[in-house]
Amino acid sequence: MRQTRLVERAGVAAGAIRRIPQARLEGGVGSLSGLLVGIAGLAGHLSVGDRLDLVARDSASVPAEIVGFRDGFAQAMAFGALDGLGPGSPARSAVRLLGTRYGATLTVSEDWLGRVLDPLGRPLDGRGVLSAGPPRAVRTPAPSAAARGRLGARLDLGVRALDTFAACRTGQRLGLFSGSGIGKSTLLGMLARGAKCDVAVLALVGERGREVREFIEDELAGGLARAVVVVATSDAPPLMRREAAYAAMTVAEYFRDQGKSVLLLMDSVTRFCLALREIGLSAGEPPATRGFPPSVFAELPKLLERAGPGLDGGGAITGLFTVLVEGDDLNEPVADAVRGILDGHVILERRIAEAGRYPAVDVLRSLSRTAYQVLSADQMALTRRVRAILTLHADMADLIRLGAYRPGADPAVDEAVILVPRIEAVLRQGREEASTAEAAFARLAEAMDRPATASLAGGSHAA
Repeated sequence: MRQTRLVERAGVAAGAIRRIPQARLEGGVGSLSGLLVGIAGLAGHLSVGDRLDLVARDSASVPAEIVGFRDGFAQAMAFGALDGLGPGSPARSAVRLLGTRYGATLTVSEDWLGRVLDPLGRPLDGRGVLSAGPPRAVRTPAPSAAARGRLGARLDLGVRALDTFAACRTGQRLGLFSGSGIGKSTLLGMLARGAKCDVAVLALVGERGREVREFIEDELAGGLARAVVVVATSDAPPLMRREAAYAAMTVAEYFRDQGKSVLLLMDSVTRFCLALREIGLSAGEPPATRGFPPSVFAELPKLLERAGPGLDGGGAITGLFTVLVEGDDLNEPVADAVRGILDGHVILERRIAEAGRYPAVDVLRSLSRTAYQVLSADQMALTRRVRAILTLHADMADLIRLGAYRPGADPAVDEAVILVPRIEAVLRQGREEASTAEAAFARLAEAMDRPATASLAGGSHAA
């Protein structure tokens, strides 16, 4: 009862604070250089991360954010085009009389489900305004490491290759590492539709504008009703692309705090880092690792650590973050940093996609650090056996393909030649095909236990 009264009083106090009038501060544009706008007259009243409005020549308002200070000027970057801005253009910021920062907030509500919006919370789907809930800060710290809950039970992702070889727990964070054109978007659509979660939040960061509608109407078909999609296309300013990731995380945290199981799909962390690089270099940071300034690798854990379990007894955010690897190099800086933060990694292999098996998950190189905690002893033994057979077949593939291996020379290789096509058939899955973890293991066990009656003669063993 006492806790209920405290919650009620906190709600009343929050409402009273929101009703406190705002004082409007006004400065002016003093300089424009590349992506940076120097603001004069407000340097003593703002801090990094505060928002303000730049007024263009045609009276249009362009939202901007403070990213630094130099030579007495507040340095801002805009969320829109700088057309119509010049020296002397008004720059306005609002500050509550109690000093509350005019920082980034989103007014998330339950009615956002099924909607498509931009990183500032503006609708993009032509279905009218979004209902407003209480404002939530976009830039918040992760839950306390000592107070947040543990990972939950196994989460069915609806994809056989992942449920068997990269089993995921509720609240876990997995990275999907992929080059371009390997079926990453199709896999995300399968996850959004098939995963056993209450809410799916998708962040399309730097996506091609042409593909957004196709992804929503084709890949996400049937799954949009329980989803919120945040979009910043590749032609958006870097601040907008960066904000897409933070906005999606904020939306996911809102539903997590309602006690729901949230699946957060972010495509991609690489484009988020590229946006951070543009911002950092424009603000004068020195390039460090392959042209990335140090702030990029400081921001990554701040974002990714916000996903995961909430406080004990609450909901959880299960995060799947895609990483675009340059030239299929899994050791490039962003991929290496992300792999060290997350709880597992899934590799999409171009060679597998070219062979026609989708999703093109390389099960031998994919790993979930928590799989052993949610798989039974029989399931663990089955996956170990399958991995051993796939590894042996990969080692002998060239000899088999060239005809240098003679059937009967090694019973283990003969078995692998027969079983690998069966395993591949289980891992192959159509994008509309539903699955569960139990069904996936049952199919895999049936394929492995079926008598090996196929003939090894006549080329049936081609790799």
